[in-house]
Amino acid sequence: MNVLFTVIVTFFAGMGAGLGTGFAGMSAAAVITPMLVTFLNMEPYMAVGIALSSDVLASAVSAYTYGKNKNLDVKNGLVMMASVLVFTVVGSYISSLVPAATMGNFSVFMTFLLGIKFIVKPVMTTKESMMAVSQKKRIVQSLVCGTLIGFICGFVGAGGGMMMLLILTSVLGYELKTAVGTSVFIMTFTALTGALSHFSIGGAPDVPVLALCVLFTFLWARIAAVFANRAEPKTLNRATGVVLVVLGVVVMAFSFVK
Repeated sequence: MNVLFTVIVTFFAGMGAGLGTGFAGMSAAAVITPMLVTFLNMEPYMAVGIALSSDVLASAVSAYTYGKNKNLDVKNGLVMMASVLVFTVVGSYISSLVPAATMGNFSVFMTFLLGIKFIVKPVMTTKESMMAVSQKKRIVQSLVCGTLIGFICGFVGAGGGMMMLLILTSVLGYELKTAVGTSVFIMTFTALTGALSHFSIGGAPDVPVLALCVLFTFLWARIAAVFANRAEPKTLNRATGVVLVVLGVVVMAFSFVK
């Protein structure tokens, strides 16, 4: 019964995380972590490590799918990723110097609000208008926005995928598919860095739970990414919005269970 329960919990955790990753470049930690802590009584630090590990393959297969469909900006993605990684460390260090604040629900609430935004006000930017911005300006924007995203993620400890999607679409003017593709490309490397850090500090994870979460998240991320790349922009906006709103509501509900 315990084994069956573990499989059921990891299946739904992986499904939610995979759909969020494939559709919106969302971090798996926002879904998997509260489910493992709430239903499997896992220590939060280890749950985050497993969630980040699940993120690596899910983000990688999503990035591959978006890249194959020419919906990925690798050059600017690398620039943003470098500044995100550096300033995540800076933000994390500064966060350790100030009194702890109750900001754990930041990422979840942001997921919900971003979902509403995509439903009410879809991102209808075209690739043509996106490409009209000069390469020099785009690189500067990527550096500045990556710095902001990294610092907030390091200081708050959450929200990387959602911050990237919001800034790529609203500030940098990316078309939605390219924004998600670039976001999951960056998340592949940030999640790998985070997972290795967690396991080096916190010790070996629960291997069966890790394997199940990685498998289910990977499968659902692949399904979501394939659908997203075939969908019309308006349909994709609505689908992404619905997924984010549902995930936001479900994860907020979990926070009241524990």
